[in-house]
Amino acid sequence: MNRPRLPLLRTAGRMTALVAAAAGMLLTAAAPAVAAAPAGRYVALGDSYTSAPLVPTQVDLSCLRSNRNYPSLVAASAGSSSFADVSCSGATTEDILYGGDGALGIALPPQVNAVTSATALVTVQIGGNDIGFSGIISDCAEASVSSPLGSPCKNRFTAGGTDQLRARIAAAAPKVAAVLRAVRQAAPNARVVVLGYPAILPDSGYGCWPVVPIAYQDVPYLRGVQKALNTMLADTAAAGGASYADVYTPSIGRDSCKSSGTRWVEGLVPQNAAAPFHPNARGEQGMATALLAHLS
Repeated sequence: MNRPRLPLLRTAGRMTALVAAAAGMLLTAAAPAVAAAPAGRYVALGDSYTSAPLVPTQVDLSCLRSNRNYPSLVAASAGSSSFADVSCSGATTEDILYGGDGALGIALPPQVNAVTSATALVTVQIGGNDIGFSGIISDCAEASVSSPLGSPCKNRFTAGGTDQLRARIAAAAPKVAAVLRAVRQAAPNARVVVLGYPAILPDSGYGCWPVVPIAYQDVPYLRGVQKALNTMLADTAAAGGASYADVYTPSIGRDSCKSSGTRWVEGLVPQNAAAPFHPNARGEQGMATALLAHLS
């Protein structure tokens, strides 16, 4: 599969200048608390919520991967005997299974190739790009300008009586299941954990337009879509013999509408080093802490 890799919630060319500006910002993450976790080989699979684009320090420009993302923090805390983080911005389930091209045009092997029979722990955070999160955010932000108090995004995606985004989530479920089967085949004895996604929008209320440009009535709709995606991931994990780590609940009250010193996920114009609508270092730290608690 040959597809340029970009951040999960990218908004195409309209975000390029904002991403470049965010690249110069710095934020230092504290180390997560130590918890019991498999100390053998750890392999991290996933998209940009895992790789942490623009979070210092970027160690793989092709995948926009940080050495302060949650897998790196967990590997250090758990004392993993070996560690392979092959997460990549823009990744879909197909990239995990079949590979693709990085942001620099460099061909990348399937992420699942990093999983070996000696692997003790595999984490998987995938699905957002399969349902088109980037386009959803971009389209909904643009629509909000003409109707900031309305629900232009919901109206678009539910026109005709069918919720297109819920349908995309249902269609992504077997793809996530295929990833888990491939992981289990490669590492029959590994502990496999699927992570959901942290809160992008407030868990209640109508958001903070225009700071985060999602129309008021669209905020509850998109919040429900994200929760439905997380529910699908939890259900698919259970059906596939994996466990599910909830990173949404600990992120409540730390969404993109909160202050720069509180939020886990940045908004349209990042105030901490991160790509727009992506976790900052505090968010990666928070997901690491939640994952370590799940593993203990």
